[in-house]
Amino acid sequence: MIGGLVVVISLLVIRLSADGPSLPADLTLPAGVTAQAVTFGQGWVAVVTTDNRILILDPETSALRQEIAITPPATD
Repeated sequence: MIGGLVVVISLLVIRLSADGPSLPADLTLPAGVTAQAVTFGQGWVAVVTTDNRILILDPETSALRQEIAITPPATD
């Protein structure tokens, strides 16, 4: 049981310390846009921007397919 726990913890440390995916070097964002997070799908790339938008881009041409505005929650 202790050995199993050591294996699980080791796998978590190895997996969580690995670098995650990053914005492909050949993907061009629109001017003035800064990426905050990137998600890869089959045939598309979603980029969450620092100005509260999600941009759906074509991974081959960097063409903007869709833009989704995110409304941040109201603060009291």
